[in-house]
Amino acid sequence: MRFLDKKTNFDFMGKRKIAFVLSAVLIILSIAALVTRDLNFGLDFTGGTLIEVSYPAAPEISDVRSNLSDAGMDDAVVQTFGAATEIVVRIPPRDDEAESDAELSTIVLSALQQGVEGEVAMRRVEFVGPQVGDELTEQGILAVVYALIGIFLYVMIRFQWRFSVGAVAALVHDIIITMGVLAAVQVEFDLSVVAALLAVIGYSLNDTIVLFDRIRENFPKLRKANSLEVVNTSVNETLSRTLMTSVTTLLVLIALFIFGGEIINAFAFTLIVGVLVGTYSSIYVASTTLLELGVSKFDLLAVEKEGAELDSMP
Repeated sequence: MRFLDKKTNFDFMGKRKIAFVLSAVLIILSIAALVTRDLNFGLDFTGGTLIEVSYPAAPEISDVRSNLSDAGMDDAVVQTFGAATEIVVRIPPRDDEAESDAELSTIVLSALQQGVEGEVAMRRVEFVGPQVGDELTEQGILAVVYALIGIFLYVMIRFQWRFSVGAVAALVHDIIITMGVLAAVQVEFDLSVVAALLAVIGYSLNDTIVLFDRIRENFPKLRKANSLEVVNTSVNETLSRTLMTSVTTLLVLIALFIFGGEIINAFAFTLIVGVLVGTYSSIYVASTTLLELGVSKFDLLAVEKEGAELDSMP
């Protein structure tokens, strides 16, 4: 496509100091949100009980919450699940209560039946103990850490150690800001969000690797250019591809967020934020880190062995 081959000539690296300040401010605000508001951990991490029921007709959510409150469950979270007649009730751990899971589900079902014509059918009941929640928290953190370590080693082998630092710096930047946004808007943080964060890592890395490949190709081609000019040229050459990928991906994610239902909202929202931040970081954070570490053509140009031309002659 001709559009994808069209080259722009924006001075991205000339604005890298402004981008550095912007990234620093976003990271500080994200850390502040994580410290002051904390993540809104879902049932997967906090433990508790999840009960899904089906109503004969769409109920008023306020009435459902009122009935549960009257039954002594003020802290229950009520959400629709797909259809308007499908309701999910999440109940945090009740350490001070003596009810078993079966007794708790019976109490909830009885409360939900109040004032309803027809039978409220129970679809499923899930219980997550506090110990399982702690294990999932630890495993989720380890999954992200192992992914970053693997990426660092992969980029170092494929390119050079400066590129590894740039790639990991961009990914850490993306994760912190994305989690900060999740904490600020209090999106429920469950296993689907962890999966979305890992997908953000993969998406952002893909953009960064494409840019790094072009930088590596341009150092031998642009021998008379300095490092800043090579990086700036490379960003411009890959810009149309980056924007096309980001826009088409965002269109799908926005459709999922709007029409996918409440159960997938957190997953889609996390990916939307991650794609936006990842597109920005691949241009500014990863590339700027390379320049700050002093990458040059001498790091990438192949050194020809003495007498190589003679050996290649017939």
